[in-house]
Amino acid sequence: MATPTQIGLAILPLATIAFLMIGRYWSATRAMPVAWVVALAVGFFGWGMSPRWIAAASINGAITASNILYIVFGAILVLYTLKQTGAFDAINQGFTSISDDRRVQVVLLVFLMGSFIEAAAGFGTPAAVVGPLLVGLGFPPLAAVVVALTGNLMAITFGAVGTPLIIGLEDIFSSTESIQSTVAAQGMTIPEWVAQIAVWAATYHVIVGALLPFIGVAMMTRFFGEERSIKPALEVLPLTLFAWASFSVPYWLTAYFLGPTFPGLFGAMGGMLITVGALKAGYFHPDEEWDFAPEEQWPEHWVGDIAPGESSSGQTGAVAADGGQVATAGESMSLVRAWTPYAVLAGLLVVTRVIDPVTNFVTSTLVLEWGSILGTSMGNSFAVLYLPGAVFIAVHLLTIPLHGMEGEEVKAAWLETIEKVTPAVLALVFAVATVQIMIQSGETAGIDSMLVVLSEATANTAGVVYPFFAALVGAFGAFLAGSNTVSDILFGTFQYNVAADLGVSRTVLVGAQAVGGAIGNLIAVHNVVAALAVVGLVGEEGRVIRLELIPLAYYAVMTGILSLLFVYVVAPGTF
Repeated sequence: MATPTQIGLAILPLATIAFLMIGRYWSATRAMPVAWVVALAVGFFGWGMSPRWIAAASINGAITASNILYIVFGAILVLYTLKQTGAFDAINQGFTSISDDRRVQVVLLVFLMGSFIEAAAGFGTPAAVVGPLLVGLGFPPLAAVVVALTGNLMAITFGAVGTPLIIGLEDIFSSTESIQSTVAAQGMTIPEWVAQIAVWAATYHVIVGALLPFIGVAMMTRFFGEERSIKPALEVLPLTLFAWASFSVPYWLTAYFLGPTFPGLFGAMGGMLITVGALKAGYFHPDEEWDFAPEEQWPEHWVGDIAPGESSSGQTGAVAADGGQVATAGESMSLVRAWTPYAVLAGLLVVTRVIDPVTNFVTSTLVLEWGSILGTSMGNSFAVLYLPGAVFIAVHLLTIPLHGMEGEEVKAAWLETIEKVTPAVLALVFAVATVQIMIQSGETAGIDSMLVVLSEATANTAGVVYPFFAALVGAFGAFLAGSNTVSDILFGTFQYNVAADLGVSRTVLVGAQAVGGAIGNLIAVHNVVAALAVVGLVGEEGRVIRLELIPLAYYAVMTGILSLLFVYVVAPGTF
């Protein structure tokens, strides 16, 4: 049983992050290195870690962070490549030409297109891309940010082709010997077990997410509509439920049969094809078109430095992704050509993960390994060809001739990507290094690590009702770090240990953690600031976060209720 002093010391690194980022408004780039220093000091003085073990744990964390950054860089590179070539303008035009009704546009662009961008790129990119598209269509910028942050929540758990689960959980669990041996005793490998976690996470999302597209529309009509009511949202409830079902069926089936890499990607692709097809066939269109009040009636805080563009009914229907510049129809590329890079991306990901000879090649070629780091039992690797970053970069290179990119456009895409990714480098490296120190802190002395001490204290305090709060813990991690992946890194092992202490399903509780990490992205300061910046509204963070607390509360409470039902009633015997 840990002493109060041990519990107080163990919580210090996390408390430091919370204090600096919430109390002092520090960025993760500034706060995470400080948290690492605190973890180092606690590990050395409180747990007797040797400098060699601390250094090895930090190096191990840096290698894991480099895996994440490789994926993020490639994903965002493809995104900005398609923005440079005009492919996103064409894709956007394809959606907006279906309906001028703002409610329909939210379902298509925010829930479906936003989910696709999240699944392919992750790390806050959907709101930063979809927000300007909505502004270009004539949405009030504040409304564009609020609905863009809300709509893609189901895809966040599997964002950037499964990075939060593959890197945030699989890699971390693989570096923890006690978890490895316990999972092996169940007849599973860590990747096989994480695939089961993915199914439970998808199950939470499918049930709770039934109202997600409706909530996005209702947030718009209630807070930005002329009538300030959710009644207009109820008129498109059949469409929102149909879009949810079209997304959820391939989403859950993909999680069940293919694991954590593809659910968001295939769910969004299936949802887009089915929903757009139904709308084009004449189904689910509302009887009367809904729009915002005239712009002169909007409050001043709705609009910042970027003026909304013309609606598609007032122009050609082609709206650029820079928030207001409307292109002519003749300048747009074909939808087939615009979508081809993402089709190739999906194909390459499937081939490299499903076809055994190809999988064996990419997992055994150009793998940079460091075993027994600094003479410890820790080891890590960097699979250059297997990590999705390689596929993203390959698609970027294929897009250059496919879309006829000029040198300046290629250069601009790389510069934008570097600018977007650079702030995350320090934050990720030190965040993962901090967690590794906390995980490895008990190894040299043969005692419970910091995370085990915290999990035991939490289990003793919350008792049997803890599963209700599991998702909120994950949400807190994402709120702090601005990333579902980092939340899983921070709290995945913690949730595992709490489940073990309570004697409930580790799989189900870690699944709730994965969902919680998605929930926290709604109010993650990094995401909110980025989304506001691209529509010219920096300074309205507090207003946005207050509104986002509404979907957050719904999702967290419903996920908490499901967690209790799953661990005690539905699946009490699940590992």
